[in-house]
Amino acid sequence: MFKILGIVAGFLILGILGSILGFLVGGIIDRFKSNGTGSVNFFTAARRQSVFLETVFVLMGKLAKVDGRISENEVAHVEQFMRQLGMTSEHRLRAIALFKRGATPMFDIKPKLAEFMAVCGSSRNLRQMLLVYLISVGLSDGQLNAAESRLLKDIAGRLGYSKTAFDRLLDMVINQTRFAGGQTAFSVDALQDAYKALGVSRHNSDQEIKRAYRKLMSQYHPDKLTGQGLPEEMVSVATEQAKEIQTAYDLIKKHRAQNRTTA
Repeated sequence: MFKILGIVAGFLILGILGSILGFLVGGIIDRFKSNGTGSVNFFTAARRQSVFLETVFVLMGKLAKVDGRISENEVAHVEQFMRQLGMTSEHRLRAIALFKRGATPMFDIKPKLAEFMAVCGSSRNLRQMLLVYLISVGLSDGQLNAAESRLLKDIAGRLGYSKTAFDRLLDMVINQTRFAGGQTAFSVDALQDAYKALGVSRHNSDQEIKRAYRKLMSQYHPDKLTGQGLPEEMVSVATEQAKEIQTAYDLIKKHRAQNRTTA
């Protein structure tokens, strides 16, 4: 829309040259409105993607080793993650090297997170995606232990999350993972998990739940994440998260529709 307005306004003020300038400025505004502040500077996209990938893998290594040993489930999860990304052999070796670097006892997360915040910190979605990936690693062996929880809370704090905000995100991610694989049979427990996956409760109205669902789906939208600097290889992983949210929302809608029918 702003492209069209820019073309018209530019032409009226400066003629053909003005319409070209208006098109460019309007495009930037449209991109900003669609994808957020992280999408405005086209020249930093490659830098953002590089820093995001580096941060993900070194922190995965740190998290996997924080309790003293890297479990087989954690190794399997990281390997599956790399397969999902469709990494080339060269990129895979680079990712493994980063993971091992993060797993070294003396690795300090503070400089890496400071770099991440300087390059990617303006995008709330990128900060959240980083935490989501790390939480998934921590949950790969079934639950978070005390050491993993402390490290994740430290990382979240450095990403600008309050304790309350992090606990809410953690609860949502834990419950979203229960909807991996698509269709879920109805049960009282599944319905409760579905509400938690969306960050709502059974007491919320249909409209409130729909707003929460749309907000989450917007955060995982491929175009928005790519525009803000998420590496393209990671979009497929974000898409899987969106499918889990969709499954949870569909379960809630189906249950509420059935209740209205029988009422």
